[in-house]
Amino acid sequence: MRRPPALPNQPGPPFDAPAARRLRSALGMGPEHVAHDLRASYGMPYATPDLVRAWEQGAVTPTSPELTALAGALWCSPGDLIGRPRTLREHRIARGVAPEDVAMAVGLDLLPYLEMEEAGDWRGTERQSAVLADLLHLSLPDFVTVTGKEEKLAELLRGAVTTRWQAQVRQLGKLVPLDRHLIETALRALHEEYQGRMTATLSWGDTPASAQAQRLGEDFLTRIVTYFWTAVERGTPARP
Repeated sequence: MRRPPALPNQPGPPFDAPAARRLRSALGMGPEHVAHDLRASYGMPYATPDLVRAWEQGAVTPTSPELTALAGALWCSPGDLIGRPRTLREHRIARGVAPEDVAMAVGLDLLPYLEMEEAGDWRGTERQSAVLADLLHLSLPDFVTVTGKEEKLAELLRGAVTTRWQAQVRQLGKLVPLDRHLIETALRALHEEYQGRMTATLSWGDTPASAQAQRLGEDFLTRIVTYFWTAVERGTPARP
């Protein structure tokens, strides 16, 4: 029997192929044993040892139902087989929670929830957002990402380090529920770090060292969200 195609709007989650191989080996199972279990216990009549090998080699990515079944066959949670989740859907799958359960918990009908999940556009209330974060064990950085706010955060942070950081404190406070003093401390340090790099490019003139400093400054802006969360966590920004 042929493997059914994945639905266009249901791509597989970020699968950790090496983890699947390690977990299978740790159980003393061969690909044929996993395939048999998938057929016999998880309703996958098309599962073959070759398909299991293809997953483990990264040649094929399992769909969400396949990943859940594979986790059952390997006696692990779906999260053990997923790379770092990025989207709301990936976090839900990693936690092994059905969309119906999420929708019920946050007080939404299933269809509106699924539409938000697929679009990556969370529009829940503050209370619903708190329930969602608790149910899926989302950290604040994860919550900002899965609710589609990361691009706006990056925009505000780039404005803070390239102009006056003080002008962005209020907007950042609306976007991320952090203590104002913590936001100010992080922005001030990030601003000093970036401006120090840009000052170096001017003082060195048209030299290889200046060009290198310019590239580092551009990289800093590209990774500004990561540096911000590091600054929040540690109280000072991580240096690139």
